[in-house]
Amino acid sequence: MLNYVWFFIASALSGVLGGMGMGGGTILIPVLTIFLSVSQLGAQGLNLISFLPMAIVSLILHFKNKLVNLKGILFVIVPAVLFAIGGSVLSSIINAGVLKRAFGVFLVALSVVQFLSPTIAKKLKKYSA
Repeated sequence: MLNYVWFFIASALSGVLGGMGMGGGTILIPVLTIFLSVSQLGAQGLNLISFLPMAIVSLILHFKNKLVNLKGILFVIVPAVLFAIGGSVLSSIINAGVLKRAFGVFLVALSVVQFLSPTIAKKLKKYSA
């Protein structure tokens, strides 16, 4: 029973962070793999499944608010679908340990970019003015 409470807390926390604009998977996947002993592949699958309802609601709201630009949408959809399929196939081939380390490296790189982005933006603004 206690395990379900931790799953609920991890889900709620990732949902709140996802709603605030930060990817909920950056919290959900590490919590599931490190603290709740879920496999890396399972955690990423759960993250994708939890993302679907949020994506559908967001898309409906964006259409309602006329924030979706349909011009050139195929240039986004086609590569996204192809890379999603490729990533799915690749993740089923790669060892779970390698997948876990690669995701960790990705999170560290993302953190560094987020940390440095204000500095980079200031320098770009300085040179473009």
